[in-house]
Amino acid sequence: MRITRFRAGGVLAAAALLGFAGCGVPSTSGSAAVAQAPELAPGQQVSIVFESYNFGLAGAWTDTFNALIGQFQQAHPNIKVTAQKPQGSDPNPAKNAASSVQTETAAGNPPDVAQLGFDTLDFAAGQLGAKPLDDLVTKNEVQANFGGQFPYAAPIRNLGDSGGKTYGVPFVLSTPVLYYNASLFQKAGLDPANPPKTWAQVQEYGAKIKQATGKDGAYVDCLTRSASDWCFQSLVRSNEGRVLSPDRKTLQFADAPSVQAVKTMQDLVTANAMPKLSQVQAVQGFARGDLAMMVESSSQQGTFQKGAQGGNWDLRAAALPAFDGHAAVPTNSGAALFVFSGDPAKQRASWELIKFLTSPAAYDEITSKIGYLPLRLDLLNDPAHLQSWAAKNPLVKSNVDQLNHVEPWIAFPGNSYQQIRDAMMDGVEKAVFQGADPQATLTATQQQVTALLPGGK
Repeated sequence: MRITRFRAGGVLAAAALLGFAGCGVPSTSGSAAVAQAPELAPGQQVSIVFESYNFGLAGAWTDTFNALIGQFQQAHPNIKVTAQKPQGSDPNPAKNAASSVQTETAAGNPPDVAQLGFDTLDFAAGQLGAKPLDDLVTKNEVQANFGGQFPYAAPIRNLGDSGGKTYGVPFVLSTPVLYYNASLFQKAGLDPANPPKTWAQVQEYGAKIKQATGKDGAYVDCLTRSASDWCFQSLVRSNEGRVLSPDRKTLQFADAPSVQAVKTMQDLVTANAMPKLSQVQAVQGFARGDLAMMVESSSQQGTFQKGAQGGNWDLRAAALPAFDGHAAVPTNSGAALFVFSGDPAKQRASWELIKFLTSPAAYDEITSKIGYLPLRLDLLNDPAHLQSWAAKNPLVKSNVDQLNHVEPWIAFPGNSYQQIRDAMMDGVEKAVFQGADPQATLTATQQQVTALLPGGK
């Protein structure tokens, strides 16, 4: 979990990558093997570059990661780490991450290790030259890093896998959570101890709150291009649908389950339970206490807590609502750590850095000082680690519970993954907030972008 106003999902500006279509980045196979990187000799001096959007964020983010790099270099005095933020014009450095690596790779100077969003997974493995870690350091060593006294939750371990190999080590992520204003629930005569568990109840509660208080009922931040598609995929999967077939050859976001999910969201608007707001407007409105419920990443939790404290209202959190007759299926936002270096010594040094940054000691610092949720969840129950922090931050419970059965944020294949994603989300936004017919809109959109899939017709 990340407590900041920026989303940590690797949401990239479409124009950025489109502009690099002809940059000449060498194509690589997602299953191509690389030679195993040998262990560093005692005292062998190595310098590596670590690119992370955390270094583009002021205050606790940069300070915490600079301190961690210092600790790493004390433990590994032979490895010098140069930290840098992604290059790009977007004020949110996370949005520059993939295009920055692409530019640097095209210039022959990629970072040795970089933090990229899960939506770039196939592109990173297939085009940017990310190395398969199973080959680089052996599958056993990769899996051993996920284990230990405080293991990764099982569903999280494969989120950075592509083509049967691990390319990215999951680093930071969240799931969609229903935040709600318990004070508005009480004013509307609703029991704040029983938040809605289904989308039908969200519509019912939202309409009641609007009628009783004049405040807006609910906003689902999964339905616009600016929200990206990680959360929308959760809605589709929760209705037993998919945006992409399991064999990754066919788009399916115009199939009945997806269309029905979009229609349910559209119904929230027509029932006066969800306002027509932009993502920014909704976040601001909820923080002010003018919106009763919001499905959101934990990236906004700090903003909501500050708003609740300043406005003297009761902020609570619950699990993602479900569709009637189905279980809710959370998908993940967030990012993983990838190795891009072609030099064996730098590859091994990069792996040592990845192990350190995903260690229990590092997560103690990252969680307590920034608010990222540790992927080694048992740290939250250990008094020597994060138990006291968890007790002071009870809103993390819903997110933690969902991480134990999270499904991957699916990355569209090919170089045009971003155009496909953005077109899909434009269609969703048009249907939900502009009243377009969901089936016709999504069908037309899917037909337009199918040709962008590798082998698509």
